[in-house]
Amino acid sequence: MQKNLKVFLYNLIFFLIFILIFEIVFGYWFKKNNFGIHMRNERNKNWKTTSVFNDKEYSFFYKRNFYGFRGDEFNPEDVKIIFNGGSTSNQRYTPEKLTIVGQLNDKLQNDKLNLKIYNAATNGKSLRGIIYDFEYWFNKIEKLDPKVLILYLGINERTLAEDLGQKNYDIRIKNKKIDQLKDFIKNNSFVYEKFIKIKNIYFPKNTSGYFFDTKNLYNNFSYVSYSKAKKTYNLLSENDKRILDQVKMRFQMLKKIFLEKNITPIFITQVEYNGLKDDTLFFVNELIKQLAEENNFYIIKLDEMIVMKAGDFYDKVHTTPQGSARITETIYPYLKIIFGETK
Repeated sequence: MQKNLKVFLYNLIFFLIFILIFEIVFGYWFKKNNFGIHMRNERNKNWKTTSVFNDKEYSFFYKRNFYGFRGDEFNPEDVKIIFNGGSTSNQRYTPEKLTIVGQLNDKLQNDKLNLKIYNAATNGKSLRGIIYDFEYWFNKIEKLDPKVLILYLGINERTLAEDLGQKNYDIRIKNKKIDQLKDFIKNNSFVYEKFIKIKNIYFPKNTSGYFFDTKNLYNNFSYVSYSKAKKTYNLLSENDKRILDQVKMRFQMLKKIFLEKNITPIFITQVEYNGLKDDTLFFVNELIKQLAEENNFYIIKLDEMIVMKAGDFYDKVHTTPQGSARITETIYPYLKIIFGETK
């Protein structure tokens, strides 16, 4: 009995030593660009999802690849155009091909343009998060050298600008030290990475059951167009002023990054299901347009051009495939021209 126990312990020790050596050789522990404690919840995802929009069911897999981008694996050297923003850009509950980014890529392919847009959006992200992306995410990806960054902004800048409690939406780390340690291990372990890949293939997480009913959303519906908002809104509240100051500060920080990395930014403003009924969103959009024009950056004034329809949103800020198609149709002609100018 005692002999068998010794044999078991020796085998266990040898096995652990083997795993340790294996991890040191093949893991990411000592690599300069490992993710550390960052991005754990945004990497290596393959979640089975069923959503219903406007009485139509969509079944798909929500994927985020090894590098944390939405979609399949890629060679970082191929990534020249990045689309960034919050949940309105990520579109977690929408099949990838029906998201704004997916539909833009279809149009590029149909026009036989050798270009692809890669989606780096994560839920809740604001301008602050886009700044953090360059510090804690993009610089961890070897040979990633984007030339164009599309920023779909407005909604989160309005709501998250000063809310420090929402900071973890922008910087992807856990609060508790024990959770940070777990994420550090998961991010760097070769064995865990392979386990997750196998699990994602054969035992994907089932997150089905998202049924969005837009009918109540559009009760007593009225839409505030840009022209109406322009005539109506002129007084800034103290809270609006604080938010706009935050946007200005973060814009200047991003400007410095663009210049250092030789990146061409393209800003796109946003609307909600009822257009610009929220005056703070109107003021944020106006400031983004002003700052972009002052710095000779590209700006697509979506809020001035588009009128959304009933059924385009499944809640106040997130578009259905129908709404995403309307936005895509509006912004694509402008993006196509800009891509031609930035070759």
